[in-house]
Order: sequence, then structure tokens, then C-alpha cells
Amino acid sequence: MANNYKKGDKDTRPWGTWEVLDCGDGFCVKRICVTPGSMLSLQSHNYRSEHWIIVKGEAVVTLGDEKLKKSAGENVYIPVTVKHRIQNNSQKNMEFIEVQCGDNLDENDIIRYEDVYGRV
Repeated sequence: MANNYKKGDKDTRPWGTWEVLDCGDGFCVKRICVTPGSMLSLQSHNYRSEHWIIVKGEAVVTLGDEKLKKSAGENVYIPVTVKHRIQNNSQKNMEFIEVQCGDNLDENDIIRYEDVYGRV
């Protein structure tokens, strides 16, 4: 098993920020903040599934061909290789907890299909 995350890792992206709250063999827990009007890239992962729990605000989640509206207290499960994205159409920050599970956890395990920030 490979986990390239460490507790306390953080980064700023065009859409907001992420921070690693905890990690260990086969899992990583991140708090992700998405600024108003922003969205992450449409992406998939080869080595991890993700479970998202919305903790603040409202989100629009693309999961495969579906668009799901989620608010604080609701969650989404993203299986390995399924295309997904999250966006914040509101005027306030949206936050969610992301739990990654897999044998190889690495920030480079991202296949981007669409990205409003030109990172494809």
C-alpha cells in the first residue's frame, strides 16, 4: 500500500483549498473548501474510491451521468474510475469532508476530462 499524504498537508487551488486531517494505511481524510461559483475538474481515479460528506453550504455533484444537489449532512459515494466533480453555485463557501480509500493514495491519481481552469 502507498499513501503519499501526511496529516497537515494542504494546498490552494483555483477553486479553493484542501487540507489532510488524517491518514493511514489505505485511507486519507481531507477537508475541502470550494469558494462561491467555483467547481473542481471533471475527473476520475484509478486507485481510490471517495466518500464525500457535505458539512457546510450546498453542492452540485456530478456522478457519472447524474447531477445531484447535496447540502450539509448529506453524502455521496464515488466508486473507483467513475467520473465526478463538485461545484458550488452559491454565494457562500461550501465545505466537504473527503474520505479516500485505496491501495495507492496519491494526488497524481487524477485523470481530468474537463476543467474550467485549463488543467486538462
